[in-house]
Amino acid sequence: MSGDQRRRVAITGIGLVTPLGIGTDIYWKQVISGVSGARTITSFDASFNRVRIGAEVPDFDPGQWLEYKDVRRYDRVGHLAVAASDLALADQGLDGVDRDEVATIVGCGLGGVDTARTGIEDRLAGRNVSPLFIPMAMANFAASAVAFRHKFGGPSYAPLSACASSADAIGQGYRMVRDGYASACMVGGAEAALNPVVLAGFTSMRALSKRNDDPQSAARPFSKDRDGFVLGEGAGMLLLEPLESARARGAHVYAEICGYGQVVDTHHVTAPREDGACAAKAMNKAMREAGIDPTEVDYINAHGTGTMLSDPAETRAVHLAFGAHAPNVPISSTKSMTGHMLGATGVVEAATCALAIDRGQIPPTINYSEADPACDLDYVPNVARTGRVDVALSNSIAFGGHNVTLAFRRAATDED
Repeated sequence: MSGDQRRRVAITGIGLVTPLGIGTDIYWKQVISGVSGARTITSFDASFNRVRIGAEVPDFDPGQWLEYKDVRRYDRVGHLAVAASDLALADQGLDGVDRDEVATIVGCGLGGVDTARTGIEDRLAGRNVSPLFIPMAMANFAASAVAFRHKFGGPSYAPLSACASSADAIGQGYRMVRDGYASACMVGGAEAALNPVVLAGFTSMRALSKRNDDPQSAARPFSKDRDGFVLGEGAGMLLLEPLESARARGAHVYAEICGYGQVVDTHHVTAPREDGACAAKAMNKAMREAGIDPTEVDYINAHGTGTMLSDPAETRAVHLAFGAHAPNVPISSTKSMTGHMLGATGVVEAATCALAIDRGQIPPTINYSEADPACDLDYVPNVARTGRVDVALSNSIAFGGHNVTLAFRRAATDED
């Protein structure tokens, strides 16, 4: 479509399955209250590891969402993805839309990694490997599971860009709906990588907080005493559709998605550029596509992992992108509460931006206790704020150099 024919894209469904609970309302209540989902790991014996804490989805029973045969045939990442998609679709439905024209884009950083782990263990022990090993371990399995679940017949694929995977899924789905390639799109991500091998891998990288005795205060983004992130799991889905169609069917619009900036940082496979130049470029691209001036941005949901290198680099990126206005923009890291859900984090944080716009509240960065001279912006420390949010950005900065920013705004009428 030409520029004047492009459709505005609305978010009309949100489904969240996170360490803070199952469902959008419980997520929002917890995140605004500053509740941490970090705990001592219970899903496996982590006593072998220096880090023994994580952010697990509580009280999740896949049998509430899937038939028994599918529970057995799906990796946990598929369980979480299907649950989130059910919630997103149940939010306001999709009346009047041909499901053959609905796309499904679900990002995943690692895929069915627990299936891969158990398959390798079976083989090394001389046991037969399950005939379902390959499909269950595929990184695109979550996307397929969601499309199969809801009989969506449009394009379907799985962006694989580490911790930016679900942010890329949203950006690609936004453009697909905007440009007329799909009547609607289920977008999001899922990750179920909280297992012994992945935990050990991140521990070896010294990326994780070692506050085993106090899990709920372990994640401390932007605070001087931060020592890494808390590994989490979860899933999130958004239903995107043309704004005009959403209004015609009387659907509530949480927000519009209006910009997508995507760049690669070739500085290092796991460390960002210290000057933040690439993350700033992603923010600038998203704002430019949205037609947004930096002074219009009311909130940034930061990547904010709580690692020693990433937080100062993202701070510098905001300075580069926003200039003199940078200190005026409220910034928070909800990873301080959800932990880092890897490929699922981007969509949960995008949903957070949409909810901030819809509900007029900004979540805090909890566990912020000591200012760091290298992190000198407004991180909404410890207590949520109430106030109108018209424009918000969400940053995702991933291993492999992937930098993604998504831009959201309040859905104004054509006359505004």
